[in-house]
Amino acid sequence: MLNVIKSGPYALITCPPDWIGKSVEIILRDHLHIPKKMLHQWRMEKIVLLNGEVISWSTKIESSSIMYIPIYAEDLNVLVPLKMKLDILYEDDDIMVVNKPPFLNTHPISENDNHSLMNAVTAYIDNNKIKPRHIHRLDKDTSGAILFAKHAYAGAILDQALSQGKIKRTYAALVQGIVKKEQGTINAPIARDRHTSGRMRVSTSGKHAVTKYKVLQRFKSKNQSLVACILETGRTHQIRVHMSSIGHPLIGDTLYGGTKSASLNRQALHAYKLEFIQPLTGEELSVESEIPFI
Repeated sequence: MLNVIKSGPYALITCPPDWIGKSVEIILRDHLHIPKKMLHQWRMEKIVLLNGEVISWSTKIESSSIMYIPIYAEDLNVLVPLKMKLDILYEDDDIMVVNKPPFLNTHPISENDNHSLMNAVTAYIDNNKIKPRHIHRLDKDTSGAILFAKHAYAGAILDQALSQGKIKRTYAALVQGIVKKEQGTINAPIARDRHTSGRMRVSTSGKHAVTKYKVLQRFKSKNQSLVACILETGRTHQIRVHMSSIGHPLIGDTLYGGTKSASLNRQALHAYKLEFIQPLTGEELSVESEIPFI
């Protein structure tokens, strides 16, 4: 794990032993995985420092060196702030995990939409020179943990981690019926339903979709089961479609055959755990959110 200190626009990194003897360029490209566009900008502007001094990128790292990388430089944010109380599950200089309430979009859905979690995060940061980035999203009615990057570098690293399946997202779903198998895998392609607007369906012509599930609890008196679902792919309404396809639609999810709930005015789906690597330090993080419907 790297030792990193924030200082103004710079992250000050104490170079670990395995960096000694390697060039600054190799460290930036192969160890820190700085995106090519960002590397080019930094090289042209000569803003990467070693021990506080401008250096050639061919300079070799020596023992006890400190590298200055400008990942906290200003980044204009044009979103309109939305003042609302946020449930912050985790935060550091590079990232934050926010517990999204139901009935709120993750990001603006139109040019004039200023009522989203992104707008609320903008207000929380309270600085139009910092541009947060959501790494994944949740449907409007789905609650739970969403990961945000606070700068472009963290965003690029986490976007890549998500595409490589290195960010583990676990959802809690309250479904109809008693799920008999303790755990299972649903491997069924998903496509848009041509007959019903806004609805998805299992279809051989659809996109590859895999959901793993595990029973957490059974409520026999209510004929309901609480299951944990892990997405291996990220299709629209994936958990809702897949659970319905095996005869266990989500409580409250009338679009996919679920019954209405007196206590929930939405589908019973909550993103309750995120597991990922901190993009700068390399620390393994696991962040959980309390399941609201049990």
